Amino acid sequence: MASETGNVRYDEEFILNSRGVKLFTCSWVPVNQPPKALVFICHGYAMESSITMNSTATRLVNAGFACYGIDYEGHGKSGGLNAYIKDFNDLVEDCSNHFSTICERKENKGKMRYLLGESMGGAMVLLLHRKRPDYWDGAVLVAPMCKIADEVKPPAVIVSVLNKLCRIIPTWKIIPSQDIIDVAFKQPHIREQIRANPYCYKGRPRLKTGHELLRVSMDLEQRLEEVSMPFMVLHGEEDKVTDKAVSKQLYDLASSSDKTLKLYEGMWHGLLYGEPPENIEIVFKDIINWLEKRASMDNSRLERELKHHNDDLLKQ
Repeated sequence: MASETGNVRYDEEFILNSRGVKLFTCSWVPVNQPPKALVFICHGYAMESSITMNSTATRLVNAGFACYGIDYEGHGKSGGLNAYIKDFNDLVEDCSNHFSTICERKENKGKMRYLLGESMGGAMVLLLHRKRPDYWDGAVLVAPMCKIADEVKPPAVIVSVLNKLCRIIPTWKIIPSQDIIDVAFKQPHIREQIRANPYCYKGRPRLKTGHELLRVSMDLEQRLEEVSMPFMVLHGEEDKVTDKAVSKQLYDLASSSDKTLKLYEGMWHGLLYGEPPENIEIVFKDIINWLEKRASMDNSRLERELKHHNDDLLKQ
């Protein structure tokens, strides 16, 4: 399906992953000009791309960027058991394969490649970077899941019991948790939109899913110094879903020479679409300024690729 609205061309496509599961993918690209750079969007847990991330992508396209999204297995319009994550590494592999396929298209050769991840999508971005450290030109991390906030994490005793149970009944939805929608999104009408979206999961987390999210966040928290790409991390001071303290640690410990930290007073977890309009304008002004500065400073990806290619030929 393809459609055009103003300067934005929107497309949808289904692909098969290596496990034979049908995955939903989508893109938003400028109609009247070549994009300044490519932005690959990684949505959060229980969310999806085409509806909840549409306003984000549209803003970025109107600023001159091409955007690409994918619904993870078990999320949105993709196949798989709803909100079930058997192995987070499988999702990383799916995103890596799809995004790199887009980057290698003829029309995208030499274009800068940026990742944008929200919440669990922030964890996805960091793992994509770990998988291919030199492949991505930078990342925008919005309230990234480097640690699950204590306010929404079950007590340690319950976590221990649930970890044992997930080996026996991994798909059961019995993890006690707050309603994340209520604590993530400040605007009541946005909460209602998400609850009305049939592609967003509203039930309790499944046992194995909770185990994987906890495993991934703990692993990231312990290896923050390995992050070496340029990045911008944004976090609301009043976030009760992911821990802003670990975003500060990411900024302090990452080996990146180009890193930016933005903390927003009074803002919650849903910085991209859950805040009042005036707050969202502030957030996107920061994101777009960061992307534009780097896209205009460094258009040398094609030169670097040619140099690597020539170096490889000389070694042969």
